[in-house]
Amino acid sequence: MSKLLAVGTVAFDAIETPFGKTDKILGGSGTFVGLAASQFGVQTAVVSVVGGDFPQSYLDMMNERGINTEGVETVSYTHLTLPTICSV
Repeated sequence: MSKLLAVGTVAFDAIETPFGKTDKILGGSGTFVGLAASQFGVQTAVVSVVGGDFPQSYLDMMNERGINTEGVETVSYTHLTLPTICSV
């Protein structure tokens, strides 16, 4: 069996077309590569970082399709810090 490690985004997308607009739908390169590969029986794992507001149900759906999401880390926005570029 082939194996694939997808390192990419697992995120929300917002799409707007002349026919309508949507917000907070499942998107990201890691998501779509993983889902596509799983359709061909490829043993797939995804490495990414998501915010604390990312629904567990999306990760559960990926797991149900055979995608290993152990490499997806959830971080809280309260713990993010910006690096100090320079101090005056």
